[in-house]
Amino acid sequence: MPAEKIRVEVEDRTLEVSNLDKVLYPGVGFTKGEVIDYYTRIAPVLLPHLRDRPLTRIRYPNGVDASFFFEKNAPASTPDWVRQARLPTPGSSKDRDELDYVVCDDLPTLVWLANLAALELHTPQWRVGTRSRAGEPRPDLMVVDLDPGSPAGLPECSTVAVRMRDRLAQDGIASYPKTSGKKGMQLCCPIAGKQSADEVSGYARRIAEELERADPELITAKMAKRLRPGKIFIDWSQNSAAKTTVAPYSLRAGSVPAASAPLTWTEVEAAGSGELGAVRPFTAVEVLARAEEYGDLMADLLVPGPKLPR
Repeated sequence: MPAEKIRVEVEDRTLEVSNLDKVLYPGVGFTKGEVIDYYTRIAPVLLPHLRDRPLTRIRYPNGVDASFFFEKNAPASTPDWVRQARLPTPGSSKDRDELDYVVCDDLPTLVWLANLAALELHTPQWRVGTRSRAGEPRPDLMVVDLDPGSPAGLPECSTVAVRMRDRLAQDGIASYPKTSGKKGMQLCCPIAGKQSADEVSGYARRIAEELERADPELITAKMAKRLRPGKIFIDWSQNSAAKTTVAPYSLRAGSVPAASAPLTWTEVEAAGSGELGAVRPFTAVEVLARAEEYGDLMADLLVPGPKLPR
C-alpha cells in the first residue's frame, strides 16, 4: 500500500509527512511520529547549532535495526524552499568535487528531514561562507572527542574531560561537554574562526599528547585501536575540515532513542569522582526535560572565542 501522507503547516511552509506510526526504534516502539515530535520540540535549542553548517545526515528509513545510509547531498525531491549550498567536499582530490549540501536553518527544514528518517544530524566545525582567500574552511569550533576503550566508559571519559578542560583553560579556551549519545563524550570549544582546520587539529593534537604523557595508563592520543583498551582515546582528528561531529541534541541510532546531551561541569566532575549515573546516555524524553530545565547549555558556542595559541 502507498504511504499515507498528511499535509501539515510548519511555520509558513506546507509539508507532507507520512508513515507516522512506523516504528524506527523497535526495541522501545519509538515511531517516526515521535521522532518528528522530538525534533519539533527540541528545535529552539538545536537549530542555532545547525545554522549555516552543511549537514550530513544518517538516514534509517526502515528503523535502526535495518540498513542505513549517509547522505551529504540534497536528494532530488528536496523542496525548493530548503536552503542548499554548493561546496567543495573537503578531503577530495584538491577539493574539486562539489556537492549540494542541505543547510538546516529553520523548523520546516528540520521537520522535512525528520520525515525522511534522518535520525542523526552531523555538522563540520566550520560554517558556510567562512573560508580563506585560498578557499579553505575556517572553523569556529574545536571539538575534542573522548572515545573510551572497554572496559573504560563514561566515568573515565569524565575524568579526562575535566583534565582537558583545565588544560585548555590555561590557554584561555573555554570548553563545553556533551555526551555523544553513545559510549563517549565530546568537548566543544568556541574559537575565533581565523585559523585553518590543520592549525586547529595541530593544537588539539599537542594538548592530547601532553595529557597522554602525563597519564599514559589512562589516556592515549594515538589512532591505533590496539592501544585503546582500558584507555580514553583523545581524538584530535575530529578537527579535520573533512570530519563532522554529531550535533548537540541530535538523536542517535541505537537500542533506545538516545540523543547527544549537553552536560553541566558539575555532572561531569561527579561522574569522574565515581558517582554512578551522573553522566550516562540520555533518552530523547530526558533531553527535552533537560532543555526545559537548563535551556541550552551550549549557547556560548554561538559566540566567537579566542584564537588558539600556536
